[in-house]
Amino acid sequence: MDTITATDYHTAGEPFRIVTGGVPPIPGTTVAARRISVPPAVDAVRRLLCHEPRGHADMYGCFLVPPDDEAADLGVLFWHKDGYSTACGHGTIALGAWAVESGRVPAKPDGETVVTIDVPSGRVTARVRCAGGVVQGVAFRNVPSYVLARDVPAAGVRVDLAYGGAVYASVPASAFGLAVEPRHYPGLIAAGRAVKAALAGSDLARHPTDERLSGVYGTILYDDLGDRPDGPHQRNVTVFADGEVDRSPCGSGTCARVALLFADGRLMPGRVLRHDSIVGSSFTARVAGQRPEGVICEVDGTAYRTGEHRFVLDPRDDLGTGFVLR
Repeated sequence: MDTITATDYHTAGEPFRIVTGGVPPIPGTTVAARRISVPPAVDAVRRLLCHEPRGHADMYGCFLVPPDDEAADLGVLFWHKDGYSTACGHGTIALGAWAVESGRVPAKPDGETVVTIDVPSGRVTARVRCAGGVVQGVAFRNVPSYVLARDVPAAGVRVDLAYGGAVYASVPASAFGLAVEPRHYPGLIAAGRAVKAALAGSDLARHPTDERLSGVYGTILYDDLGDRPDGPHQRNVTVFADGEVDRSPCGSGTCARVALLFADGRLMPGRVLRHDSIVGSSFTARVAGQRPEGVICEVDGTAYRTGEHRFVLDPRDDLGTGFVLR
């Protein structure tokens, strides 16, 4: 295996490893097609970077791929310890910051620069705000988000299903006798896994036009903290894939929450959701527009570079591409 290079960011505490070199080609004519045709040699890179000892059970990252056409700046395949996801808001925020800070996308030193990114769920944008040549924040604008089903029985509770680039089940943490706090971390993981398992194969979680986007990707357990003068305030933890925990408020999951709050009349245009994470970081989100398919959500956050890496696999290493402990 050749040397693999990567730049690491975190968005509101959630890691995001951007692989910049050393990945074999991934076949496909679109980003969505590449997601389901990743060759074994490429998946070995995912495991090497995501599994211990180079990563951990909650690691997250991406491979850069060509965009679907010249209207986008880059294409991306998102990955985690169990495979490849259809969407990633915190990753899109990090990619916007990286594209500007690395010079991949020319940016104004003051004002906004739009970075357009093709992801498996569609085309998204990151509006990168700079002042004095320094990135100050990034606003991620997603594909349309919408409610799929309400009050669905799962794992002994009732959940709501909504799409925000991936399908999420939302349930108050209190339904399991929990709160979104670090002391309840093991219980939150167990609850998230139970809900996802109960909904496996459910027709209620089917995407209306693209079966590749169907299925519950994660469970959002939330505390409702009431309303501030400008909109709702909630705290959440998103348990996705097989028990992986998002340290950020989850960008695409936030969009699913926006769709539900909009349907409830709590987050109309002009109001803002403050969405906190289990580690105390925050996103703000709003309805930026409406389409026949659903609402266009914009999620605002920050991302910071944490390191530059060169990874190798010694051919003598009996652990190979590593292992996962959960």
